Amino acid sequence: MPKMKTRKSAAKRFKITGKKKIMRRKSGISHLLEHEDPGEKGARKRMVPVHKTSLYKIERLLPYRNY
Repeated sequence: MPKMKTRKSAAKRFKITGKKKIMRRKSGISHLLEHEDPGEKGARKRMVPVHKTSLYKIERLLPYRNY
């Protein structure tokens, strides 16, 4: 059976923590930020866990990550 391939676009977008949680970046941090509250801008820079309904799809894109 051939090896499965990791989707490189997903590997760049998601990170796995030490406790095997999949983390993602928040959206809306690239431009049009002059009207945003500084606290909101800081909150958008942090990574958040992926929602449980999306975990199955993302795990299929990253087959060789140990969950």
